[in-house]
Amino acid sequence: MLITIPNVLSEEEVKQFREYLDEAQWEDGSNTAGSIALNVKRNQQLDDTKEPALSLGSHILKVLSQNPIFISAALPHKIYPPKFNKYGVNETYGAHIDGSLMQIPGTSETMRTDLSATIFLEEPENYEGGELSIETKYGIQTVKLAAGDMVLYPSTSLHHVSKVTKGARVASFFWIQSMVKDIAQRETLFNLDQSVQKLTLELGSSHQEVVNLSGIYHNLIRQWANT
Repeated sequence: MLITIPNVLSEEEVKQFREYLDEAQWEDGSNTAGSIALNVKRNQQLDDTKEPALSLGSHILKVLSQNPIFISAALPHKIYPPKFNKYGVNETYGAHIDGSLMQIPGTSETMRTDLSATIFLEEPENYEGGELSIETKYGIQTVKLAAGDMVLYPSTSLHHVSKVTKGARVASFFWIQSMVKDIAQRETLFNLDQSVQKLTLELGSSHQEVVNLSGIYHNLIRQWANT
């Protein structure tokens, strides 16, 4: 399941982010690449243990905690602190699958990566190339969103970022461990929750069918949650 979520960050928030990011000291992205990714990763990243990555990442987590679509789609249990990358001209990230387990920085805690997320921080018309291509059961889907929009997709997906040929692609990226590990179950819950929300607007929260469906939704979470 690939989901795009518009306006995770407002236009003003993106502007403020870029003021910090445009002045930041970027490092060679290969410094954080694993043995396989090292051969295909050509980009720049911020040191996520320092400012401004820490403050900007914390702001993203705060915003996401109040985003109903993200909560419904991800059912987050743990979130890896957001990281930031930039692709200049001729930079790219070849086909790869994200690591299955990651240690949360500054802790001894390990998380499973169920979902990968990218928040775009540059308008698509300002750079050429840099599309995020994700292999799904419906074929390859190419994503290049407006600044402030987010894409959420299974971390099991093979994906790549195409070479930037003009301008620069700037984004935040991170991973989520969901309360529901199974992709199909998580998709079922998301679709059910969206239907409940729509019916709530049409019929009201006290309507008996809304109450019944809401109960089914929560009972399925009780049955499928891994926490």
